[in-house]
Amino acid sequence: MNQPPPPIVSVIGKANSGKTTLLEKLIPALIAQGVRVGTIKHHVHQFDMDRPGKDTWRHKQAGARVVALSSPTGLGIIRDREGELPLPELARRYFEDVDLVLTEGYKGGPAPKVEVFRASVHQEPLAERDGTWLALVSDQERDFGLPRFGLEEAERLAHFLIQVLLDDLAQR
Repeated sequence: MNQPPPPIVSVIGKANSGKTTLLEKLIPALIAQGVRVGTIKHHVHQFDMDRPGKDTWRHKQAGARVVALSSPTGLGIIRDREGELPLPELARRYFEDVDLVLTEGYKGGPAPKVEVFRASVHQEPLAERDGTWLALVSDQERDFGLPRFGLEEAERLAHFLIQVLLDDLAQR
């Protein structure tokens, strides 16, 4: 079946702005509202999530293009790629059982975005804002031209995302 991907929201910001910290608060806030959440961490460099010497690492080193580690509690897959899979296709293929996919990164991607900006770390938010920005999370109370949420307002941000992206959940 070729179903559409779940909605995607990219949490973006400059280095050390608090993206991961926001996600650590936002995920449970969404789950508390009945949202099934998946996440994708975007990494622009080559990565290695398998530990040298472990069986799956040895399989990969032996030349397998795809290696899966399966257990009753989880599934992990390492797969060779010629190029990066587009975000909507990644969500469609691997996140069919979630209501919302949150990404950390994909600043230049097509998904709606929530920027994290801490004035205590950077002077200004990202400059290349486009029409995909939904909101800004900041420690600074000023008009950014977007809905603004404080760093500790994950529950309020969760409600906002549900209203904007998940009509069926917002109706409950």
